[in-house]
Amino acid sequence: MRYVAFLHDDDEPGVGVSFPDFPGCVSDGETVDDALRRGAEALSFHVEGMLADGEPVPPPRSLHDVRADESLAGWRDGATIAFVPLILDKGSPRRINVSLDFGLLRAIDEEAKRRGMTRSAFLSSAARNEIEGR
Repeated sequence: MRYVAFLHDDDEPGVGVSFPDFPGCVSDGETVDDALRRGAEALSFHVEGMLADGEPVPPPRSLHDVRADESLAGWRDGATIAFVPLILDKGSPRRINVSLDFGLLRAIDEEAKRRGMTRSAFLSSAARNEIEGR
């Protein structure tokens, strides 16, 4: 799932990020990429807290619905709109069967070793980066 985010780069250094579907869920970063990465982390943390409290998580609204919501007019004024994925870590890794080209598998293993990571950790990190658009 991807949620609409508002990016603000007002007069202050850095970029703020907020989520119209989750009032109070905000973050920031020195750059747009940093703000989006930290925004994804804030969104996950916020939703995990909602779930722990038994609160319902709203489905993502479409960009059309966000733009049509007059109560957001001031909030979105001057904002750049982005989509941020919601990735909830379940804390329970699952064994899966994945087929990869042998040359790619060797390159993955070499890079994981160079970084001091397991193959699984490397693949998880690469997948998260790809989903988050980094």
